[in-house]
Amino acid sequence: MMSRGREHRVGIAQERAGGSRIASPVALAFGIAALSLAAHPAHGADRPDYDGFRQGTYLSYLNAAEDGAEMTRSPRLGLSFGGEVRPVLMDTGSTGIVVSASRIPGFEAMPSRPGRLTYSSSGRIMIGRWVTLPVTLVGRNEASVITAPIPVLAVTRIDCTDTARACTPETMPEHVAMMGVGFGREGDAQSQSTPDTNPLLNLAPEGRGAVRRGYVVTRAGIHVGLTGANTRGDIRFVKLDPHPDIPGEWQGVPVCIALNGQAPGACGRALVDTGVSVMYLTPPGEAVNGAVAADDDGRSQLLPGTRLGFTFSAQAAAYDIVVGDTSPLSPDKVTLNTRRPEPFVNTGLRFLNGFDVLYDADGGYFGFRRR
Repeated sequence: MMSRGREHRVGIAQERAGGSRIASPVALAFGIAALSLAAHPAHGADRPDYDGFRQGTYLSYLNAAEDGAEMTRSPRLGLSFGGEVRPVLMDTGSTGIVVSASRIPGFEAMPSRPGRLTYSSSGRIMIGRWVTLPVTLVGRNEASVITAPIPVLAVTRIDCTDTARACTPETMPEHVAMMGVGFGREGDAQSQSTPDTNPLLNLAPEGRGAVRRGYVVTRAGIHVGLTGANTRGDIRFVKLDPHPDIPGEWQGVPVCIALNGQAPGACGRALVDTGVSVMYLTPPGEAVNGAVAADDDGRSQLLPGTRLGFTFSAQAAAYDIVVGDTSPLSPDKVTLNTRRPEPFVNTGLRFLNGFDVLYDADGGYFGFRRR
């Protein structure tokens, strides 16, 4: 690990009022060059208005860091199927609740259909049965939300992909507890993870007025349901592309990636993933020349000191990190994945040390609010 002395900058768009910091020269110059390649952020009349919505619940994480400390671990909430409340990892990098079959009372007698979900970061393949039932989510602050009956994957077996990084095959596992709340993940070996499996988008109706389906993820908790109150502040919005095949689904956030200031860089998609503390990066092949070496396992890795710049949808948000640095947004590790057809970055959870992020499932918006 390298010292905190290395520079790390983060910004939303360009200079902000009140003496705020700006994005690094690398990120800003790159963002300007990428204007013609990435989707534009929502401005003025395109900005969504949430003032007419008041149904929102804040769930603080069971393991939230104390006193505003940096986020270093995947967040957890309480999960119940009508009985005991037990912890579940909240994962924005997948969609759908995936738990050991033994955690669901009466699972064997429930109507079901075959199911599977692959976590590309680890290579674990969860295999089991989809059962449909309501679930309750609980925060450390004792607030809770209840869903309508939704499909839940009851896992009876774990298999591993050929390129798995962290996986052990297992029958009737007892330790599986993942709650995916992400979007646009169907193309990443999660074809069954459609919006109807997302608990945060399928809450039971409360009869208290209109609901705007979506959430705001912070490093201390999550606001479920978008309202005028929980969307205050300087949020920079990005209009997402609709999924071409799945009604009501949206594609990932556009991003452009620069290595060591090489403009104009390359543009693809981004994922802010609370399920991992590392970064998964697919840069353009020519951009890594001279910046890559093999690790102890023979896998390619970026050399310490390599500067990475990320610009989300041109003007919405930008930040940069230095590989090997220990600044708040820097991941535990940067893992290269060159098998993807287009540039991609999974930022990992440390991104939330610099930004809150918003997902609007009804309007198709993603938002960044600098901390």
